[in-house]
Amino acid sequence: MYDMQQDLDRIEAVIVKGPYKDNWESLSAYTVPEWYKQAKFGIFIHWGVYSVPAFANEWYPRNMYIRGTKEYEHHIGKYGPQKDFGYKDFIPMFRAERFDPDEWAALFKEAGARYVVEVAEHHDGFQMYKSRISHWNAAEKGPCRNVMGDLEYACKREGLIFGTSSHRAEHWFFMGEGRRFDSDIHEPLERGDFYWPSMPLESGHHDLFAKPVPTEEYLNDWLVRTCEIIDTYQPQILYFDWWIQESIFKPYLQKLAAYYYNRAAEWGRGVVINYKHDAFLFGTAVPDIERGQFAAIQPFYWQTDTAVAKNSWGYTEGNEYKDPRDIVQDLVDIVSKNGNLLLNVGPKPDGTITDEDAEVLRGIGKWLAVNGEAIYGAGIYRKPGEGPTATPEGQFSDGVKKNYTSEDFRFTTAKGCLYAIALKASEDGKYCIHTLDERDASRMANFHGIIEDVGVLGCDEKPLWHREEDGLYLETSFRSDYPVTFKIRLK
Repeated sequence: MYDMQQDLDRIEAVIVKGPYKDNWESLSAYTVPEWYKQAKFGIFIHWGVYSVPAFANEWYPRNMYIRGTKEYEHHIGKYGPQKDFGYKDFIPMFRAERFDPDEWAALFKEAGARYVVEVAEHHDGFQMYKSRISHWNAAEKGPCRNVMGDLEYACKREGLIFGTSSHRAEHWFFMGEGRRFDSDIHEPLERGDFYWPSMPLESGHHDLFAKPVPTEEYLNDWLVRTCEIIDTYQPQILYFDWWIQESIFKPYLQKLAAYYYNRAAEWGRGVVINYKHDAFLFGTAVPDIERGQFAAIQPFYWQTDTAVAKNSWGYTEGNEYKDPRDIVQDLVDIVSKNGNLLLNVGPKPDGTITDEDAEVLRGIGKWLAVNGEAIYGAGIYRKPGEGPTATPEGQFSDGVKKNYTSEDFRFTTAKGCLYAIALKASEDGKYCIHTLDERDASRMANFHGIIEDVGVLGCDEKPLWHREEDGLYLETSFRSDYPVTFKIRLK
């Protein structure tokens, strides 16, 4: 029988012995590792039992128990009443019989990604890895294989950094509405049960920030589960979803971060924690904006996480897919503002990645294969860019079509060069960069020197260029459906 106290004692011992202690003052010594700043682009994977119903989105396991929702009605119509067929009954249908981790890793590398983050446990409570703590995991049920462990090995063979994501915190309330009517979620619920604790929210299912707050038992369970992932898989990224910003989590977040950073010190590797909504004290981890960006350059390092599909993180039969050109534009904008992009795909329950997902990834990869020197390891310029199109700021803003023009540029720097990336190619091959006008020449001397040469990545023919009072004028024969990168060499 699993003894949680033994793990809690071991966690404390690691914190006592290591350089990081479980307080914000000590954790403020954290620095973002250089490999992460160099990487710029990663792949996120939402894959789990929720891919079996493949309806609406990955919140199906919650919404199928909320009366009046489309998921509730769909479930009864297709599978029968929740008391006869509950969410747990999808697990045997989640077989992953065509899952090929080597094929996945090869695709992610082809996409130009430098790191991969798989969801280890989503809100539904099903672990995608072999675990000592719960039997409700992919190694013992459903696929009956350690799918996360297999993917970890495959990614590392391709030279990709591997990370994991924990959404366990939300399991506290995620399927709680199933206790309000005759469903398969009923008493008694004890730690170790799949549905435990399934707490209904006091003010109704619409207020996800409502009490009751998690118990000490649940918080300790969250801590040991997360530390098990750290110990077993040694991820170099640990991503958390939103609900950990609740004040009751703060002491546990400090313990978790101290444990993780101390273990990373033992491994001799730099690691990253991604968080949202001020869950961690600023400067102790890397902030993340879900499905959104910053409008301006930031003095701190940050990340956007978004998905190839507009409507869901997981696979559904009705997913709406983004254009790879739009994603490349977002990647360029994010990098110019000191951030990384983590892009999600949602595989099918059989373990295959959809053709639509793969097509988008390959489109991004083709662009990065030519333009990667302006992205990987690139630094920021004194301004991120110019142009008439405003970038919406804040989370859940990625549904807004930006409609960038050939006048919208973003700037990055690397190896003595300035890269000016037109977010949309002009039809006639003519461009003007107002930031680099003739009047800027004297100022440029104070920063980088004067322009020596201009090239276009992916084109052997040099563009024509000259400077006037209102800008640097360029003309090239190069045409593209994707952003165009000008490489400006400075004396």
